[in-house]
Amino acid sequence: MHATPAAACGSGPAAAQATRATQVCSTAATPWQRCYIGIGANLGDAAATVAAAVAALADLPGCRLTQVSSLYRSAPVAASGPDFYNAVAEVDTILSPEAMLDALQRIESAFGRQRPYANAPRTLDLDLLLHGDGVQQTPQLTLPHPRLHLRAFVLLPLLELAPQLALPGRGALAAAVPGTAEQRVQRLQALQKPAPTILR
Repeated sequence: MHATPAAACGSGPAAAQATRATQVCSTAATPWQRCYIGIGANLGDAAATVAAAVAALADLPGCRLTQVSSLYRSAPVAASGPDFYNAVAEVDTILSPEAMLDALQRIESAFGRQRPYANAPRTLDLDLLLHGDGVQQTPQLTLPHPRLHLRAFVLLPLLELAPQLALPGRGALAAAVPGTAEQRVQRLQALQKPAPTILR
C-alpha cells in the first residue's frame, strides 16, 4: 500500500501509470468551471506523494491547474494512522463533476489507493470539494463536499487560495474556521505549481 519513493517523486512505473490515467477523461461540460480539490496522504513518503499528485492534476486533459496551496501537516480526524500531509489545488475545468471524480479516482488508484475499511490510512486521497457553484447529491458525489467546512486541513489551505470564498447554502467559508480550532494543523512549506507535461 505504500507509495515508493520513485512514484512519490513523479517517476517510475506508478507515476507513469498516473500520467496514463489522467488521459482517460472524455466527458466534458462547458463552460469552464473553477474547482477545488483536496489532497491528502499519510502512508509512505506522504509529503512527496502530495507534490506528485499536484503534478498529476496539472496534466489532466480538460483541466488547468491555476493555484496550489502550501503543504500542511494534520492529525487524523475520524481516522487512524500517522499524521496526514494535505494541500488544496485550484483547477479550472471543462469536465463535468462526474468526469472529474472519475479522473481523481484513477489517479488515486495509480498511486496504490486501497479502501479496506472506512477512513483507513491512505497512500493518496483526492476529494472534489467544489465544482463551480454546483450543488448536487447523488450516490456517487455530493457537492459541495459535505464535510469541507468541518475540517481545518481543508479549510485552511482552501482559504489560502480563495480567502473570500463562500459555500453555497452556508455563506462565507472563513466563518467556519473557529469551529475547527481544536484540530491540530501545521502549515509547512510552499508547493510549486508545476507546468503541464502533456501538450494540449
